[in-house]
Amino acid sequence: MSSVDVQPPVSEARTSPGFVALFRIEMLLALRKRADIANPLLFFVTVLALLPLGVGPEPDLLAKMAPGMIWVMALLATMLSQESLFRGDFEDGTLEQLTLLPQPLYFAVLAKSLVHWVATGLPLALLSPLLALMLNLPVEGYLCLFISLFLGTASLSLIGAIGAALTVALRRPGLLLALIVMPLYVPVLIFGTGAVQAAIDGYAYSAQLAILAALLAAAAALAPLAAAGAIRISLDN
Repeated sequence: MSSVDVQPPVSEARTSPGFVALFRIEMLLALRKRADIANPLLFFVTVLALLPLGVGPEPDLLAKMAPGMIWVMALLATMLSQESLFRGDFEDGTLEQLTLLPQPLYFAVLAKSLVHWVATGLPLALLSPLLALMLNLPVEGYLCLFISLFLGTASLSLIGAIGAALTVALRRPGLLLALIVMPLYVPVLIFGTGAVQAAIDGYAYSAQLAILAALLAAAAALAPLAAAGAIRISLDN
């Protein structure tokens, strides 16, 4: 076999190392900004810890509210950190340089979204069983809660990248960002809470988890493309 036969295509050789390098750089930058990682987690934990004080300590009431409240707080905590996803790169000119790379902007957006999920969504999913215990969620729902948040928060990070890209050039995009991404978050919220409630009630919840996985696959394929297009529009303006 000749040496030409074993060499990968040029596009593949550029894409894979480029994506890995971008992911490593973004991960290092995220670790340096510990406050950006801690704020969503503190919001998530603090609000759910205060919930029993606000609605009362009745175990049955807390157990009934737990699936929806945990999911809503995870959604809001994820959105809390979305505004800064592209902000720093836009302000220092890095975002414009990313559009000039030989590899598609799709991979840069995907790397940033993956880092956002690792720094925000994954810790939320890992903390969820502890908070579920505090809210008296039945044990039957713990595993489903973790899996649904593991899949769902990844979709939220990818979908949120679209709103962050559309509003990156605005000075205060918070409200507009919420208006853009909230309708897209609704299906993830519905099937996430539905899966946990089905597990608590003793019904099969594999269908809801399969839909969450399908939503994640669709978001991974389409959201970075939409966000990349939105970034180019924002830079042109």
